Amino acid sequence: MEDTVQDALNQIQDKKYGALLEEKGIAAKRIRAYGFAFSGKDVLIGM
Repeated sequence: MEDTVQDALNQIQDKKYGALLEEKGIAAKRIRAYGFAFSGKDVLIGM
C-alpha cells in the first residue's frame, strides 16, 4: 500500500494539480496533497 500512496503523490506532482489551484487564486501554502491507498477495509493516507 505504501507504493500506491507514493504513486498517488507522484502523480499529483507530475500532473501539477497544485498549479491549477494556484491559477484559481489559492495560495500555494494552503494547498495540501494526500495519497490514499485502500485494501479491503484498510486505508493508508500519505502526505
